[in-house]
Amino acid sequence: MTVNEKIQMLLEKNEYDFEDLVMILEVLRSEQGCPWDREQDHKSIRKDLIEETYEVIEAIDTENPVLLREELGDVLLQVVFHAQIETEENRFDIHDVANDICAKLIHRHPHVFGGVDADTSDQVLVNWEKIKSEEKKRKTVTDKLRAIPPMLPALMRAEKVGKKAKCFDFADADEAMEKVREELAELEAALSSGESDARAEEEMGDLLLTVTSLCRKLKIDPEVALNHATVKFIDRFAIVEDAVLKSGREMEKMSVSELNRIWDENKHKKAKN
Repeated sequence: MTVNEKIQMLLEKNEYDFEDLVMILEVLRSEQGCPWDREQDHKSIRKDLIEETYEVIEAIDTENPVLLREELGDVLLQVVFHAQIETEENRFDIHDVANDICAKLIHRHPHVFGGVDADTSDQVLVNWEKIKSEEKKRKTVTDKLRAIPPMLPALMRAEKVGKKAKCFDFADADEAMEKVREELAELEAALSSGESDARAEEEMGDLLLTVTSLCRKLKIDPEVALNHATVKFIDRFAIVEDAVLKSGREMEKMSVSELNRIWDENKHKKAKN
């Protein structure tokens, strides 16, 4: 089928399916397609996949099914786009991608597609990790730790590392909390002694890593907790800024103590409302 025939067929449709999406990418990447789409490669659209994934997360967190439907489509577009680039290089296509994930799911669910017993979610996860390690030939815990993608958000990566290194973990939340206090003291000591910025950064990293361990022991997702705290800060900032603007002043010309006093005053008013 020529590109023109594909275009005509797509224009005559009122509803589209997955194969149509694949065809649209073929058209857009063709010589008769879109100059921008033709210029892209894996690296140039890498950030788009990241951004679209976070927009899916936003739709999930806000419980917005209309937005979720749209954003899942945007992520699907990115998957097909990357696959189309590989198709043009005759390395693999989107059907190979689908085949591989189907085969992986069947292989990693032997309790459904085989004779393995797994009656609980915990048993399923144990089996999954065992099969995955066999597939990837990861024989040691260190192999598994190094396999965690370094480009993950730092908090998420630290949490995953701690979870996989559970054989070398704190006994409970109290022990983790004590380590947090110890790391904070070491950071304070580094700062008070005037040591190098690199030393302070190292101690801050140790403190943050230990905080993720405390989160794990308390069954708190550090990414979620930090995002909630950030939203709360923005909400508080908005209240203070609104009060300052209504008074005819500028925040940049006020001291932090003045702003804190305004926050305290308006916090109580908000509580009463």
